Amino acid sequence: MACLEGVSVRLALSACAPFSLQAIVMSNGWAQLSPFFLDHQTSALGRIERLSTGRVVELLIRETGDGVTVEVPDRLEGSEREEVARKVWWMLRLGEDLAPFYEAIREEPRLAHLERKGLGRVLRSPTIFEDVVKVLLTTHTTWDRTVRMVEALVTQYGDPLPTDPSRHAFPTPFQLAAAREEDLRAIGMGYRAPYLLDLARRVASGEVDLEQLKDGTLPTAHICRLLQDLRGVGEYATALLLVLIGRYEVVPTDTVARKRVAQEWYGGQPVDQREIERAFARWGRWKGLAYWWWSWSEGDAE
Repeated sequence: MACLEGVSVRLALSACAPFSLQAIVMSNGWAQLSPFFLDHQTSALGRIERLSTGRVVELLIRETGDGVTVEVPDRLEGSEREEVARKVWWMLRLGEDLAPFYEAIREEPRLAHLERKGLGRVLRSPTIFEDVVKVLLTTHTTWDRTVRMVEALVTQYGDPLPTDPSRHAFPTPFQLAAAREEDLRAIGMGYRAPYLLDLARRVASGEVDLEQLKDGTLPTAHICRLLQDLRGVGEYATALLLVLIGRYEVVPTDTVARKRVAQEWYGGQPVDQREIERAFARWGRWKGLAYWWWSWSEGDAE
């Protein structure tokens, strides 16, 4: 799928060890959602990205010995190179030090393999706005429909890649804010259409600054309040977004989580959020990540 014929820019970015690009790609379904794509021939992660200058470029990310290289088939200005590096750094969590997490789980057979395999990081989008939109499109639906909804949104409202106009970047808040609810419903957004419009318009107007939530000094409670003030973002969506942001104090609880925890610790009896939190309480601020990577069968723990 990659269309890189001649590489004009190649950026080398280092990562905190241990690091595995493949592990990040497999950490969730985000790599299946446009404008991400996978180049299976080269085991690379690709993405169509709109830069703040308005240019739309293709990124191809490959693992190297101590991190990744990012290839772009266009010449970039210095500020654009910095922006690409900054976005990839965030998406892949290259600077995230998981040593305390690995130390906490070292004696747990279902988790002890993570450090050896470079597991632990979770793929995310370059902006929290994009992740909020995508999380909204995962609720009360099937994964196949989520993939179709994201693709429709990107194709309809995102800027095209000049060298291949059939491929698009993720729409900006301003682009989505200009949409009409009936048009969003027409491309399959359903009941989420007003939520998406409200989110985009509040972000575009400056009323809500989602990108501030990347600030590691903000209290998690403050982040929760801001997220839950967004229409359509409930407790599960908030917990999922916290994991994507890098806050692991809460377990993302949905029907799958409840079923898994019930079978693992409570003999299949129904459980609530408190019992799920209790099951992972021993890992403290890492319990959301412990849940995320828990091996639910003995074979997976090897």
